Amino acid sequence: MKKNKKVTLLELVATKIVYAVLIAVYYWMWARRDWHGYYESIQYAVAIFTFIFLLDQASRIKKFNKEVVDEMALANLKRADSICLKIALVASIVVAFTGAMELINQLQMGYVIMLLLIVITIVRTIIFYVMDTKGV
Repeated sequence: MKKNKKVTLLELVATKIVYAVLIAVYYWMWARRDWHGYYESIQYAVAIFTFIFLLDQASRIKKFNKEVVDEMALANLKRADSICLKIALVASIVVAFTGAMELINQLQMGYVIMLLLIVITIVRTIIFYVMDTKGV
């Protein structure tokens, strides 16, 4: 990988998927009700990966902030965020009502919310990519 490679907004948006997966993995580590010996190794690996990933992202964001901003891409990102906010709102209401009607328990609600977080982040990236490549 080149050190002088320009950091794109798409790259920064897409890496949010990794953040969402990490949050879901940390939720799994806190919410699980069983224990196996290899879980500790998974926890250490996730913690080390998170630390290295966050350091790398900090340097990428710092480099991105020094570059010229693509106004069209920022406008597309705001539109994608707006669409995903509406999707997340509806999905959250569905999860809340299924929990209130006791169709799913609290632990299941947590996992559904974590899955929702990952799905919304992926959908956001796809919507942004499509808008940005089509020049909408």
